[in-house]
Amino acid sequence: MSGAYGRVLVVDDNKVIRQLIKVNLELEGFEVVTAADGVECLDLVHRVRPDVITLDVVMPRLDGLETASLLRAEPRTGHVPIAVISACTPYEVDAGVSAGVDAFLAKPFEPSELVRMVRRLATGGERPSVDGWSGVGRAGTATG
Repeated sequence: MSGAYGRVLVVDDNKVIRQLIKVNLELEGFEVVTAADGVECLDLVHRVRPDVITLDVVMPRLDGLETASLLRAEPRTGHVPIAVISACTPYEVDAGVSAGVDAFLAKPFEPSELVRMVRRLATGGERPSVDGWSGVGRAGTATG
């Protein structure tokens, strides 16, 4: 594990959101690498070897749910915890669970919720059920 708490690969097509997530995680001791979409994520993931990956859902070239499915199907990345940080619909949450997403955080989010969720995923802590998903800025996670 790199950084005090680990390395996070942050994937979002919005540069401002990427920077916001990066700064908040770095302030808490994480090392952060960023990517602008799913294609760039897949290009970087084997070199970066992250402890956690965060994905936006709606991105050009390769969206977050397709990226999550591809990461889960790959033996070298299938075990890496994946969190979706997006303004998800209930359908997208269901599709994310099916794709193997471990946690969900709705935009807009509180930085403290972001840090708590990523720290829990990085340390392998207990994950609440997807029932915690409110769609209004609350961190909920899925099992399975």
